Amino acid sequence: MAQLTEIVKANDIRGLVGTQLTERIARALGSAFARAVLTSNPDGPPGRVLLGRDMRDTGEALVQAFSDGVTGEGAEVVLIGLCSTDGLYYASGALDAPGVMFTASHNPASYNGMKMCRAGARPIGLDSGLAEIRDLAQALLDHPTWGSEEAPEPALRGAVSEQDTLRGYAEHLRGLVPLPARRTLKIVVDAGNGMAGLTVPAVLGAAIGLPDLPLEIVPMYFELDGTFPNHEANPLDPANLRDLQKAVPAHGADLGLAFDGDADRCFVIDERGEPVSPSAITALVAAREIAKERAAGRKATVIHNLITSRAVPEVIAENDATAVRTRVGHAFIKVEMAKYDAVFGGEHSAHYYFRDFWFADTGMLAALHVLAALGEQDGPLSGLVEPYERYTPSGEINSVVSDVELATERVVKAFENRPGVQIDRQDGLTVSHEADAPSGDGSPAGLWWFNLRPSNTEPLLRLNSEAADPAVMESLRDEVLGLVRVTELAS
Repeated sequence: MAQLTEIVKANDIRGLVGTQLTERIARALGSAFARAVLTSNPDGPPGRVLLGRDMRDTGEALVQAFSDGVTGEGAEVVLIGLCSTDGLYYASGALDAPGVMFTASHNPASYNGMKMCRAGARPIGLDSGLAEIRDLAQALLDHPTWGSEEAPEPALRGAVSEQDTLRGYAEHLRGLVPLPARRTLKIVVDAGNGMAGLTVPAVLGAAIGLPDLPLEIVPMYFELDGTFPNHEANPLDPANLRDLQKAVPAHGADLGLAFDGDADRCFVIDERGEPVSPSAITALVAAREIAKERAAGRKATVIHNLITSRAVPEVIAENDATAVRTRVGHAFIKVEMAKYDAVFGGEHSAHYYFRDFWFADTGMLAALHVLAALGEQDGPLSGLVEPYERYTPSGEINSVVSDVELATERVVKAFENRPGVQIDRQDGLTVSHEADAPSGDGSPAGLWWFNLRPSNTEPLLRLNSEAADPAVMESLRDEVLGLVRVTELAS
């Protein structure tokens, strides 16, 4: 018996195809989506939903099954075909219709999944409709005759049509951030055999007939291949950036760009082959978006999650804008973006959100900002981002623990009575110490912070830490990991 609680996560749906996620399950989810999202006006037409997919071999069959579920409820389906996740968000915003993207992002080839949104790319998370869709679909799957030959045919089946939205997506992004012609940039792009192999030639190149940009593109792994034959399409893992890090200086390029499987996240490599932290990109893009708001006579608000670098809120304040700190996750951040009418938002995971993109995330638009900023001056990328890389981060470190709550409380007890320490629980546990706060009782001096967050799906604690001094960061990191990983017997 299928149990959808195994695959319905906080922000999306992901599972092993053939066991956790089957065509029957996709059909039930399509029916549930139509009932929960497309029938809010019972006196009006059932509505329509846009369906897009990435390059995974299992995507087409899952789309077909989901489409059958939707049309069986009398609603219309518009197939937009192969696209990036932000391409689906573009279509949802431009066509003012709900959408579903079939992707498992950076997960291995054996996985697939769905990211759902309402019209205007408004997010659907567990607390904003996904739980209802899950429960409706589970009820269908639990019915003994649902989907069988004994089940009656629907009285009215909705229509299915196709629409190409790639050109509109490319034109929209180019219109938001024009690139200066004063300098031609050489860039190496690692698509990881994911959807950037389709979107980069369209947006940054001339593949769909748009005018040439002042760019020379060196492609890596542009062939769409959901088996990921070269490396995982997950740039958050440093191992998957190594090919690009070698290629950028080897080609004498100005920078490198790496995208994940569904091409909604973008990572940046400087001219030396060194990664630029997503926090530095967040600060850079924030400063540019704030400047646009200031030129229009408006004061800007920028969203950042609680594990971005401390440099991010500092840069926002230095540019006379308001910083709003949020928990991690796109469904949460998009809600906050709309609530505050924020011009921009950034996450440590290289998700970047824009008001001009229906408050949704798009790595391609962030990449255009980086290219524009670099092209407006003559220096190298490393010099451009240096003012935004002020502190030493640990990166995200996962620890498997048998009791997440007990391990977290062990850390709380170790730090709660130390001078100058502040504790909050907005998203997991954050412990911080300001530069001018007193220190003692084993607590390091200077500015530092760390966050421990439990995984939504596994017995894991995720540690992110940062300090002004590299030695302090290392000491802090090791102390917290020692507390987290101590055996239950010792605790």
